[in-house]
Amino acid sequence: MGRSVVLLINRAKRDAARAGEQVAALVRAHGTLVATLDALEDGPIAGVDACDLIVVLGGDGTLLATARQRLRDDVPLLGVNIGKVGFMAGFDTDSLNRHAPAVFGDGALTTHAVSMLQAQIVDEDGAVVEELSAVNEFVVTAGPPYRMITLGMSIDGHEGPQVRGDGLIVATPTGSTAYNVSAGGPIVAPGVGAVVITPIAAHSLAFRPIVLGEDRVIEVTLHEANEENGGGTTLVVDGQERRRLCVGQRVRFRGGGRRVRFVADPDGNYWRTLMTKMSWAAPPRG
Repeated sequence: MGRSVVLLINRAKRDAARAGEQVAALVRAHGTLVATLDALEDGPIAGVDACDLIVVLGGDGTLLATARQRLRDDVPLLGVNIGKVGFMAGFDTDSLNRHAPAVFGDGALTTHAVSMLQAQIVDEDGAVVEELSAVNEFVVTAGPPYRMITLGMSIDGHEGPQVRGDGLIVATPTGSTAYNVSAGGPIVAPGVGAVVITPIAAHSLAFRPIVLGEDRVIEVTLHEANEENGGGTTLVVDGQERRRLCVGQRVRFRGGGRRVRFVADPDGNYWRTLMTKMSWAAPPRG
């Protein structure tokens, strides 16, 4: 009988229509296509309660946005890269074509679970303004007019250092290869229960990135922030959603939140992907 599949397509991507037709045909050949939807539409995903698998055509950004939506925890996501790098999207159309009988039929799925990062924005009076989730990272960024900001940090209620600079990244192992690594943070292997804190352009020679257990509570207090209409200091979620922050507010972070399952290409390998797509440890070119 095969699996019941909801297909989400980022139609803003080049070749999305052609790739969507190819994947839809593969699903119908081996399983049941419940619905084909636009991945960029807001709101609940139609048919999700009746499906076994959600296939996302796009890039890593499309997959991140889908993972943050309110999905049933037991429905795995399968990313098909029609974007640029496609580090998270485990398949391309060629590899999906090879594995379609098993993936859309009754074969075993190779999956890996990713823990999401939680954040609470807390006002000066202690009231929680909003709760958010991220797959890759949260970034407290200085924002326009781009003056340095000052952030206080505590871990499990113990006062830590202040960072003065352009902001702070709090990342999951999944997000360690994104903005975190660009800012000089460490790569953390998948499956490690950890949270990474990396300063952005810290005005200090001594503030180094740090890796903590995902059960630690990290609190960041805004001592100095940029406040400007249409800009200012902001909390950025996975590079996609933004929330304004003001002096006196705190952001409370904790890992180990809701887990999302991703389907992996059986032929894939994380370390090979790291070397081929991100040029990890590549030697200088002569």
